[in-house]
Amino acid sequence: MSTLRKRLARAALIVLAPVLVASCGINNIPTKEETAKAQWAEVQNQYQRRSDLIPNLVETVKGYAAQEKSVLVEVTEARASATQVKVDASTLTDPAKFQQYAAAQDKLSGVLGRLMMIQENYPDLKSNQNFMALQSQLEGTENRIAIARRDYNEAVRDYNLEFKTIPNSFWAAFHKDSKPMQMFEASAAAQSAPSVSFSPTAPAPKAQ
Repeated sequence: MSTLRKRLARAALIVLAPVLVASCGINNIPTKEETAKAQWAEVQNQYQRRSDLIPNLVETVKGYAAQEKSVLVEVTEARASATQVKVDASTLTDPAKFQQYAAAQDKLSGVLGRLMMIQENYPDLKSNQNFMALQSQLEGTENRIAIARRDYNEAVRDYNLEFKTIPNSFWAAFHKDSKPMQMFEASAAAQSAPSVSFSPTAPAPKAQ
């Protein structure tokens, strides 16, 4: 009878062990890490969507306001800079790489804001159907970017807490390849709308 009990206890342990391990939190880090990575993929998807819109937007504006060459060049260069920043799996855990990526995207956001303000000075552009459609798509994409960044930050916050709270932090030793991830922060430029003046430049005073 004693032998039977031992066998039953051993069998029960074998059955319950996976359940106990799963419920103790050892899988929290990889599970939340994958959730954060999925949200990161959505951020990249929306930034790519914006990048794809820009060439058509620049060409449309150029057709009505070619004289705004400096802004058009800035947008094109900022887009090129943002797309040239290499992103891989290490980016999320490397503060320098992540900041470089975020800064490039924030710079593009700033010059895009200046580009969109040009319409106020060009009535024909403001009423152009193609421009209006592109503007609507860009505004929708910017909203999606904001939501994607918010959701990513929330997923990363939840994931990073696993490394700081007890008893969850004990399981970090079992996931040595997993590290805390970086979060998006609002840039100083993002705190205020871009200011652009279309007033004619005052002539320089003549030398006496």
